[in-house]
Amino acid sequence: MADKPLYKIVETHLREKIEAGEWVPGDLIPSEPQLSKLLDVSIGTVRKAIDQLEQENLLFRHQGKGTYVSRIDFDRSLFRFFTYGTGTGESARIRKVTPKRARISGTEEICRHLEAPVGTPLIYIERLGLDEDDQPVLLEKCWWLADVVEGLEDEDLHIPDLFYALIEEKFNVHIVRAEETLTADIADVETAKMLNIIPGDPLVVLLRSTHANNDKIIEYRVTRGRPDRFSYKTEIR
Repeated sequence: MADKPLYKIVETHLREKIEAGEWVPGDLIPSEPQLSKLLDVSIGTVRKAIDQLEQENLLFRHQGKGTYVSRIDFDRSLFRFFTYGTGTGESARIRKVTPKRARISGTEEICRHLEAPVGTPLIYIERLGLDEDDQPVLLEKCWWLADVVEGLEDEDLHIPDLFYALIEEKFNVHIVRAEETLTADIADVETAKMLNIIPGDPLVVLLRSTHANNDKIIEYRVTRGRPDRFSYKTEIR
């Protein structure tokens, strides 16, 4: 062990996390500086270990957004759905937690967006996006057709940072495209509390309709972000 290169020790640590299921496809792993501090090695050593695991398709680097757990057949196209950045427009590394999930009956407004009858069974997922200092940046509310993702409301089911990786792997649903509308709003009391801002403060709002196989809309999502820390980011070619 004494002769084992440091990067190999780091590589083994990361590999064990993945093989044990502590990190699953779509999970955002700690940043290179965080791993460097945690394992008491240089950032260069961490980077070399990640390079090796990326070559094996166990990890995937998304420039500016972090490194995610991957798999051999991981669909890289999932990363095209990252459409946000920092308040200055730079790429952002945002970790997400899931404080709320529930099975509900769809309201008239939500069902209209999903092109489904009023009262359709839905699964509501609420996610909070945190920056590297664990400060709230965005609040994401998602409504999914329950018959497409049956069981998504189960608290024991881990939702990775890259949400659509779970949708493809567990529910065998391929995300083909998303329609987005950028708008603005002011924070209500609930949102202000979640984002540590004052009610009435401005918000960047991103509305998304997610299409799957046969171009069916299966998710409607509303993301509200702090304009000082969140921006819409896209590329036109």
